[in-house]
Amino acid sequence: MCHRMNPLTMDEVRRICEELREGGRASAPSQPTRTPDAYPGTQLPLLVPGKGGELEPTLLTWGFALPGRDGLVFNTRLETALEQTRAGRGMWAGPMTEGRCLVPVHGFYESWTQPNAPARKGDAPGGKGRKSRRQVLFRLDGHPVFLMACVRTEDRFSVVTTVPNSTVFPVHNRMPLVLGRGESQRWLNGDFAGLANRGSIKLTSELES
Repeated sequence: MCHRMNPLTMDEVRRICEELREGGRASAPSQPTRTPDAYPGTQLPLLVPGKGGELEPTLLTWGFALPGRDGLVFNTRLETALEQTRAGRGMWAGPMTEGRCLVPVHGFYESWTQPNAPARKGDAPGGKGRKSRRQVLFRLDGHPVFLMACVRTEDRFSVVTTVPNSTVFPVHNRMPLVLGRGESQRWLNGDFAGLANRGSIKLTSELES
């Protein structure tokens, strides 16, 4: 599941909103700021529909805090959320109905388990091969900035996940709902259930050193 991403700065997200208001389209920052990676519990800028329908830059904290539960719920399975929305009950019914939003990022990470990794300094000699969890960085091919679907409630958000496409599948059994050209409006206003299949999304992958 997605537990690490590289977000934009608030200034960059504000500029995106200004360009959308002025011309209906937004371009990626010409010289993007290298921001620290974000993890659950981090506050970062999202694009949230305002009362008039225009997107507004809004700082939200990644992860829902549930009473009586340790840790944060920072991912939302699209299939579960759709089922609860149809039933009209469940923790995701409200956020899916009223809280769909977008997080602009440079990339997201998934963990990959590497079996029989080389021994490290301090390992016992002659020991069996160990497993090492490595991070793989995914980007949208040809796009320095892209959007991922999210849901929110009050000042918190969760990243929506779906079944992986062929690029993510060898690394993880889930992937964020990465949105391609024209799909952000479908997520916010249209037939968002039809976005589950991400086979057409072309991602690049890079094993973190």
